[in-house]
Amino acid sequence: QVQLVESGGGLVQTGGSLRLSCAASGRTFIPDGMGWFRRAPGKEREFVAAISGSGSGTWYADSVKGRFTISRDNAKNTVYLQMNSLKPEDTAVYYCAARNYGVTTTAKYDYWGQGTQVTVSS
Repeated sequence: QVQLVESGGGLVQTGGSLRLSCAASGRTFIPDGMGWFRRAPGKEREFVAAISGSGSGTWYADSVKGRFTISRDNAKNTVYLQMNSLKPEDTAVYYCAARNYGVTTTAKYDYWGQGTQVTVSS
């Protein structure tokens, strides 16, 4: 059984930083592409960032480009999202996702985490 467990969410002031982590576990599971998505209150889930299996390829939504950085540690089966210069509009539940093969900026992932709340106060 594959599990993705996010951590690192919380409350931060505008301009602050947070780092989200997502640990993947499961017997023999080695995720390929991994991504972060978010859902703000009253809005649909949206893509935030994605990273290839090797970590050499990264993709970002225009709204977070230059402020957020996605990275991964394959030895720990963990993906990170460093979020800097946070804005109130970044407030959302952030979800980690993983694919068995390939990487995508769409929501076509095989596994999803339970989500972690990020709240940015003005």
